[in-house]
Amino acid sequence: MPATMAIDESARLTALRRYRILDTDPEQAFDDLTLLASQICGTPIALISLVDENRQWFKSRIGIDVSETSRSISFCAHAIQQSGLFIVPDARADARFKDNPFVQGDQGIRFYAGAPLVTGDGYALGTLCVVDRLPRTLDADQLEALQALQRQAQAQLELRRNLVELRLALDGIETLSALLPYCSTCELNIVIPADPAAMEQVHSGMNALLAGRHWPEADAMKVELALQEGLANAIRHGCKNDPTKHVQCLVSFDAVGGLVIVIRDPGEGFDVTRVPDPLEGANVLKPSGRGVFLINELMDSVEYADHGRQVVMRKQIS
Repeated sequence: MPATMAIDESARLTALRRYRILDTDPEQAFDDLTLLASQICGTPIALISLVDENRQWFKSRIGIDVSETSRSISFCAHAIQQSGLFIVPDARADARFKDNPFVQGDQGIRFYAGAPLVTGDGYALGTLCVVDRLPRTLDADQLEALQALQRQAQAQLELRRNLVELRLALDGIETLSALLPYCSTCELNIVIPADPAAMEQVHSGMNALLAGRHWPEADAMKVELALQEGLANAIRHGCKNDPTKHVQCLVSFDAVGGLVIVIRDPGEGFDVTRVPDPLEGANVLKPSGRGVFLINELMDSVEYADHGRQVVMRKQIS
């Protein structure tokens, strides 16, 4: 049996999220691999699983209907701790799995063989595995074939990640082109993780800029509040409070000394015309729309671009 490996779980989860694959649609390249695994190994079930913090999610599956299960009852959670193939010939005879609901329940799982899917820097993200409802094992040819399919699955994960990063890079080039008028005169350009605690970096930089230009305290306070709302909205709505995502803030001054703040997030965006007026009717009892309303009240002008992912706020000194 392969040796158990020590795992930095936090780093492993960070590596998994870099692939941006969780909860994505089925893809033929992965489905082909599970089909081959099932046929070569002669099992009714084959899976490509990815083990998240609290669940295992199936990028591809043959022979079962569910798309994910709890990590606590996952065979794959054990497999990713191994340095090689993880094989359970008969789950009923294995103290780790004999009381598992997949063994005791309708699925009646008996046999499991999982090949960890490992990144180039050594993190096991999940497995390519085959499962049967009868106790059994794999012959030498099947074991060799499963490992070959494991290598193909790993290569497919890397190819997919590279394509996703290329698309993001191309999107970044388009975004940079749109931001050039601000970047060329930029006095502050900060990218922060989507963590409210990181907002202090932007606030400190802004306060120093306004103090250096002798802005009145009343004007500086309005800018501070508008900036706080803009960053909070980007973190909460644009990034869904996911600290692996980032928010960009650029600050510049126009030809007549007016302040220009640009905040960008990587979210899905929103239609600003559909944001409810928080002072209208029953909306006063709802939390939505207050940030946008407050920014509009505090700043001289507010513009939204890129489907709401970019906000440009302007204010002149009194």
